[in-house]
Amino acid sequence: MSSTRTRILALSEARWAAAALLLFLAALPLYLASAPAWSWGPLFTAVYVTGGWEPGWAGLRALRARTLDVDLLMVVATLGAAAIGQVLDGALLIVIFATSGALEALATARTADSVRGLLDLAPATATRLADDGTEETVATGELRVGDTLLVRPGERIGADGRVLDGASDVDQATVTGEPLPVAKAAGDEVFAGTLNGTGALRMKVERDPSDSVITRIVAMVEEAAGTKAPTQLFIEKVEQRYSIAMVAATVALFALPLLFGAGLQSTLLRAMTFMIVASPCAVVLATMPPLLSAIANAGRHGVLVKSAVVMERLGQVDAVALDKTGTLTEGTPRVTDVRPLPGSRLDEQELLRLAAAAEHPSEHPLARAVVDAARSRGLDIPAAAEFASAPGTGVTAVVCGRRIGVGSPARLLDDGSAHPAGAAAAATALATADTASDVAAVVAADVAGLEGQGRTAVLVMADGTPVGVLGIADRLRAEAAAAVAALGELTGSAPVLVTGDNPRAAARLADEAGITDVRAGLLPEDKVTAVRELARAGRKVLVVGDGVNDAPALAAAHTGIAMGRAGSDLALETADAVVVRDELATIPAVVALSRRARRLVVQNLVVAGVFVAGLVVWDLAGDLPLPLGVAGHEGSTVLVGLNGLRLLADRAWGTP
Repeated sequence: MSSTRTRILALSEARWAAAALLLFLAALPLYLASAPAWSWGPLFTAVYVTGGWEPGWAGLRALRARTLDVDLLMVVATLGAAAIGQVLDGALLIVIFATSGALEALATARTADSVRGLLDLAPATATRLADDGTEETVATGELRVGDTLLVRPGERIGADGRVLDGASDVDQATVTGEPLPVAKAAGDEVFAGTLNGTGALRMKVERDPSDSVITRIVAMVEEAAGTKAPTQLFIEKVEQRYSIAMVAATVALFALPLLFGAGLQSTLLRAMTFMIVASPCAVVLATMPPLLSAIANAGRHGVLVKSAVVMERLGQVDAVALDKTGTLTEGTPRVTDVRPLPGSRLDEQELLRLAAAAEHPSEHPLARAVVDAARSRGLDIPAAAEFASAPGTGVTAVVCGRRIGVGSPARLLDDGSAHPAGAAAAATALATADTASDVAAVVAADVAGLEGQGRTAVLVMADGTPVGVLGIADRLRAEAAAAVAALGELTGSAPVLVTGDNPRAAARLADEAGITDVRAGLLPEDKVTAVRELARAGRKVLVVGDGVNDAPALAAAHTGIAMGRAGSDLALETADAVVVRDELATIPAVVALSRRARRLVVQNLVVAGVFVAGLVVWDLAGDLPLPLGVAGHEGSTVLVGLNGLRLLADRAWGTP
């Protein structure tokens, strides 16, 4: 079925469910106030029609396929309740079923739309170069392996391939999740849908557009969503057998006495009483109120759980896989180190001030980080003149009469002496730097030290002389370490870090967060492989991520949670739950809440089962009066409903 048709059907189902809910709310106060039946009767009838025709029709289709499901059973039970005067109970069941079905249909439709919309990341056209150098604009679908493309500054790359010549910084967060643009030069691999920076690239297509990374992400999400067996609530797991048994027992209880000469009215009354007391109303309400209450509680604390099924699944997880950028970290690069070099006669404030002035006209994320750092310290940023930017190298500008350069250490130094020489040399070099070679050694040691800690090193030069080094990194969220520890205690196993970032940055951050199992440099398909490896080992994996590159893993996992504030549309739609305020501490809290809800469900099922069994035995072995049967059935329904509402209290929130 096409995504458009799916969306239309989902919207139609939602409208009918909304109409049923509004009609129910209009009839309820009239019924409770003992108003005349003519005032609330038509309203409840409309509830039955608007909310019941969708599940009724679905049940009939299933019956035609020789399957008896809970949809038809619910419709029969509600009609039976109405036939003996319990119209409120029947209407309530209709509203619950119609609303839950509509929410599930809407979630499915939105996810399908978001997955297909991912293809919009890849540009519709690309500039292809002929052998004689002439340019031709073609649809990306027409590109073939071996074609040569020209990618201008600011354009999205049209196909997976390799750079032939040119230099630029490419933002490939959609594929790898790396927080910073990556410098690309001849020989480097580039991916379709990633965003080119300020330089022009000439590249060769190495994969057919139908096999690009972006296309494979779409295919993986659709495959995972289609093959992941849906976890069903308790009543749905037993619906087939229970439905058949209940219908068969009701028919037998009505037909057999008639064959032996019993009266029609008394036999019908006994069969109707049996159907009412044996109907799964109490079982449905035993399951739903705790889960719906948990959903409401989680929503108040900033976690959007998309359905009762998801809330049930969250309590089953026993392994956690966490993305790095934007999940454990804030997702925004920040200046962590400001190191003036010996002989520069600059302090930290002045070094940062000059670097910020030179970077101010640039739109590069590293430049914004430097400018933000200067502003956060209250520094006055002077105006810059003669600004120039060299892709993959850095920027230069005249600031306060001095030519300031800020950028890659290896490329800014003409003699290339900024190659890492080992962090251990840093202290000695800093203490003894009197000559140009000593300064170069200090630069090399500082760069090695910063990069060894997973930071990006940026060199600052004044009039051709190195004057300082800046360290820039994505910062760990304040609550990350506590959340990781809490998840480890809840699941009984240490969380795993799965990231597309480089191993050094991943290892540094994992050490800060208390994670020992680090899997870095992963493409989206590699993350899915990691999740499935855990699943094959018998684990029910919770994946937490925020980017397009996390979506396949979110879909393949037992349960997926997306970070909402900076999460991509695809991740938000693919995930089963969303952390709206990006508070990591809410993740172990919602897992703990789900486990409390599951315990309450078990309690309620025991209570409901005892009541149903007792009333059924009484009706079969004795003479259960219909009013007493209805009272017992409805009493158990109310009891389990109130028990489930306990999870609305704030004290139910939080990790144990």
